[in-house]
Amino acid sequence: MTAPHGPDLGDDLATTDPLPTVAQGRGDGGPAEVAPSGARHRAQPTPAEGSRAAVRRRLDGVDAARALALAGMASVHILPVRTAAGADTVAGAIAGGRASALFAVLAGVGVALASGGPTPVGRGRPHAAAAAGLLVRGLLVGLIGLTLVALDPPVAVILAYYGLLFWLATPLLRLRAPALGALAAVWCVAGPVASHLLRAGREAGPGDQPGFAALGTPGELLRELTLTGYYPVLPWLTYLLAGMAVGRLDLRSPRVAAGLVCGGAGLAVAAWLGSALLLGPGGGAAALGPDLTQRRYGTVPTDSWWWLAVEAPHTGTPFDLAHTVGTALAVLGLMLVLARAVPLLVWPLAAVGAMPLTLYTLHVTALALVPVQLVRAVGVPAGTLLVVHLVAALVIGVAVRAAGRRGPLEAGVRAVSGRVRRAVAGGG
Repeated sequence: MTAPHGPDLGDDLATTDPLPTVAQGRGDGGPAEVAPSGARHRAQPTPAEGSRAAVRRRLDGVDAARALALAGMASVHILPVRTAAGADTVAGAIAGGRASALFAVLAGVGVALASGGPTPVGRGRPHAAAAAGLLVRGLLVGLIGLTLVALDPPVAVILAYYGLLFWLATPLLRLRAPALGALAAVWCVAGPVASHLLRAGREAGPGDQPGFAALGTPGELLRELTLTGYYPVLPWLTYLLAGMAVGRLDLRSPRVAAGLVCGGAGLAVAAWLGSALLLGPGGGAAALGPDLTQRRYGTVPTDSWWWLAVEAPHTGTPFDLAHTVGTALAVLGLMLVLARAVPLLVWPLAAVGAMPLTLYTLHVTALALVPVQLVRAVGVPAGTLLVVHLVAALVIGVAVRAAGRRGPLEAGVRAVSGRVRRAVAGGG
């Protein structure tokens, strides 16, 4: 199966507006600005005006980072990630493990932005409303994922794992950046160690993808999603926590953007060097032997603690998590910088990244209907198929954004989760 990757599903979460209060909310279920005391009531915008205003409020740098993650995902789904000799290809070396991590970190960013940004949602009913909306969003995203698995695509579908991550975010919505950052740092080590202990004696690597049939055995489904799957939530919670911490910062600040670039790059390099030292001079590579060169998906073996020193893609070790968090932060920071410096260049990327759920679903469906093997069999290079997928995503994204609309799946998920959120908040 092709190396797994998936989207952030933040759709309309990349805004800096606060959540509605108990007594106030927009008709489309989106974030609302609370009018200052004594302010004159403004006429409600038409649906088209409201949709266009929501598009303008988005952080283009965040959406552009999502677009790069989509492109990275498509490249490793369609192009080979390793040569016949076992070396990484360009696609594997650049996007392998990093695209999916970028999506997951951006998921946390989106959750934080949707729950108040730098000022977290308040306690009581505001928190309950935000949590209810996020629970529904996670459920719907997970169901879409199960539907895609039913198509038997040649790639691992991430959406069910994302749905569970959204659920785990609900009790964390009131935390600020320092607490979330500290939790991310602790969980970067604690998550992989806990996974290592809980999986002791089990075969490493994922099994079948969780589909609708897995709902009949909820215990096994939970184990697959948290421990043994392609994107095990137990260690992957690190990405969510790191992203939420970043989302609590002022992402419109040039200083914050530059800090993400430098800090992220520094973290990525430090994790790579740390792993190299442990595996080389530290003796880890000699202890693991030839098994070290095998490509892993989701988990590593539990027969030696040296596996936790590995930094290879999709291993879910502390060094892999730290490295990919670092690269994700650096990419996000760079896109935030470019969105201020050259907004016209970033605008098409932001248009693509504004509808990741729709475009990811189309991409996976297209690969299920027209697999890479079939395309190669008729003499079409895999690179040509990749170009088709990327151009299609660009055309669709730009057209939808130019029309002032949302992606259809983003709009549907938003409508349902927004209605639940308003009902819990007391806004009807």
